[in-house]
Amino acid sequence: MAGSGDAGPAALPALGVDVGGTKVAGGVVAPDGTVLATARRSTPTASVAETEAAVADVVTELAGAHGGSLAAVGVGAAGWFDRTGDVVLFSPHLAWRHSSLRRDLAARLRRPVWVGNDADAAAWAEYRFGAARGAELALCVTLGTGIGGGIVAGGQLQRGAHGVAGEWGHMRVVPDGRLCPCGNRGCWEQYASGSALATTAREVATRSPAAAARLLDRVDGDAARLTGEDVARAAAEGDPVALSLVSDVGEWLGQGIADLATVLDPDVVVIGGGVSVLGEMVLRPARERLDRALPGRGFRPGPRVVAAALGAQAGLVGAADLARTAACAEHRG
Repeated sequence: MAGSGDAGPAALPALGVDVGGTKVAGGVVAPDGTVLATARRSTPTASVAETEAAVADVVTELAGAHGGSLAAVGVGAAGWFDRTGDVVLFSPHLAWRHSSLRRDLAARLRRPVWVGNDADAAAWAEYRFGAARGAELALCVTLGTGIGGGIVAGGQLQRGAHGVAGEWGHMRVVPDGRLCPCGNRGCWEQYASGSALATTAREVATRSPAAAARLLDRVDGDAARLTGEDVARAAAEGDPVALSLVSDVGEWLGQGIADLATVLDPDVVVIGGGVSVLGEMVLRPARERLDRALPGRGFRPGPRVVAAALGAQAGLVGAADLARTAACAEHRG
């Protein structure tokens, strides 16, 4: 194990990597959650070997640049893991299918490795260092290419009996709705994510090009090229169609949070991921819909809905801290 002296891994930086549908982002993270250095690669989504090579490249670059001892390496990935964290059972947006990610990376990197779901890592980071600090029961909803989630209760990350808790992006909210990469139809992430924002924008621009003229100007009139980022920028500039599309995503977000609150009764729901940069444009309609949709409204408290404090770095910060925590447990044992 990396480390030196009596302090052990608790006093050392750890390296965290966040593997998403478009990028592999890594960082050297101090014990207080401060990110000391970063690196990134594009995600080769069609190949398990190439994805793992991209992770290894990021780790090698950061370890070489940092120069000092590292407690461990943590990897948060967009996928469903088994209870042990050893195996990626399935990833809707990546090539992993029953892949032994931890074993493969540990052999390649020759370092202590923690692996797990990226949204779990982000939830842990927000609980330890961010917007959910001190919460008794915190939920994290990450809005990116899809929707991920994580649960921290009683100071512990909750992964469920089979390791796949918190995958609420695949709750069905529209029977026989849009087809989802998970194989079902009508999943929440098809209506309240970055890809959902882009899909709806393309539909509107194709159906009503005159109304969506300002959006179409951004892509030379080709509705098929519209992205969630295009809509976000247009909304920030005050385009009424873009603002309406963002508000619709917020409404769907609020409805899903109401459903989660019915089952889990959290004190706080932290909204992270790329779509969260829209801030109150998406959070305000989410809170308003939550207030209208929460069962027992007026007679029970609902959760606070807040933006993530750590932004795009939450996943890598959480992965690093979880890796350090695991390394500390091994060191003590």
